[in-house]
Amino acid sequence: MNQVTVIIWSCVTVGVLVGICAIILAFISAKNMKRNREAMKELQEGIKVGAKILFAGGIYGKIVRIKNDVIDVEINKSTVIQISRYSIQDVITD
Repeated sequence: MNQVTVIIWSCVTVGVLVGICAIILAFISAKNMKRNREAMKELQEGIKVGAKILFAGGIYGKIVRIKNDVIDVEINKSTVIQISRYSIQDVITD
């Protein structure tokens, strides 16, 4: 075998190994995305009037009203704010 053949086969071997690693990473990523999608669906189903929530700013509150993607949250007895339903980080269950 001459030098050119050895270099070509070395490149092919490295290419195959990189391809296998890419396939493995894509599989792991798809699995994690599916898990995150299921968790988000479960969280969105838990959003109901009266539920206690924690949203992205770290503030706790109670849902007063739901209008499509906008949610009115009572954070104090006299303070109601509007937030996006997608900013909710967790639904607190007692």
